[in-house]
Amino acid sequence: MNQIAIIANRSFETDPCGERTPLRILEATLHALSEGRISDAVRQFDECFTFTDHGLDLEFNDRPRLIEFFKKARELFPDTVVEVLSTCEAGDQAVSEWKITATETVRYGSLPLRRPISFRGVSVAHLRNGRIAEWSDYYDQLCSRRVNLAGYFTEWVEL
Repeated sequence: MNQIAIIANRSFETDPCGERTPLRILEATLHALSEGRISDAVRQFDECFTFTDHGLDLEFNDRPRLIEFFKKARELFPDTVVEVLSTCEAGDQAVSEWKITATETVRYGSLPLRRPISFRGVSVAHLRNGRIAEWSDYYDQLCSRRVNLAGYFTEWVEL
């Protein structure tokens, strides 16, 4: 049984004593993203936050843009699954190592071909007052095959 299935049966946001811990909030956010529940994931972020995707060299600090990013990722890779491999917590920070599996649809002439994608990465969340204030994702851009996703959020400057 994979780790996502194991943690799916417990409350993410609170520990047994009812406290919202950084680790539980990070797990809840990753689980929501894995299930395509974008609103639930974004709800974990503070009003003032920074989301940085180092793999794609993108940064967001407003909810509408972050929602758009997550929706476009789900649109391009609708069968994405985030499997949590390991987690740790220290103070107001939590770190999760994860593996993403998905399928990319590419055209070969008039035929659509589906290619599997699998890559590992790390998310680091820093919390303030029980909400995510800073989130950073680290992974190999080439392995992720998500360059076309970045194109939707990169402003091109013509010289």
